[in-house]
Amino acid sequence: MYNWSVDEKQLKKYPEQYKIWKLEQMINWGLGGEKLDEKLLRKYWRKLFMDSLTRKYLVFLLWQKKSRY
Repeated sequence: MYNWSVDEKQLKKYPEQYKIWKLEQMINWGLGGEKLDEKLLRKYWRKLFMDSLTRKYLVFLLWQKKSRY
């Protein structure tokens, strides 16, 4: 993932903020060949900014009830 508008070296000095920022970038602007880390996504869920349709879709994927069949 490449981002031209943010100094990632500076942001990496704050690990938690960097993780949140990177998750938001990947969700909102594309994964760029990477995969989302489900543990991090669940951990920072309440802090992530994304549009409502994306949020609903990820809720469906992360917390859907498992079928018995």
